[in-house]
Amino acid sequence: MLFEIKEIYCDHRSPNYKECFEGFKKDSIIYFRAWLVAVNKAGLEETRKRPGWHDEPLLGNRKGQRSIRLNKQLRAIYIIKSNGTIEFVEVMEVMPHEY
Repeated sequence: MLFEIKEIYCDHRSPNYKECFEGFKKDSIIYFRAWLVAVNKAGLEETRKRPGWHDEPLLGNRKGQRSIRLNKQLRAIYIIKSNGTIEFVEVMEVMPHEY
């Protein structure tokens, strides 16, 4: 399964390149790209078995979607389409829970 990374992050030759990364910490971008490389090399099923990625199915109104943790506050949300390809829905910030 291959990804076109420039579809997820802008092509570095794009004049708007810096805007595409606005609001994301560099370590989160590196982590996300590392996950993409792992999926391309080992496949999604094998990559999901590695606990460090925190690849989890979502519940409620996000049932059918999965997330990976980019850091404590950012999640990349994706779905697996019927043809087996991955479509990223969004990268979202998770706010701390109030107890």
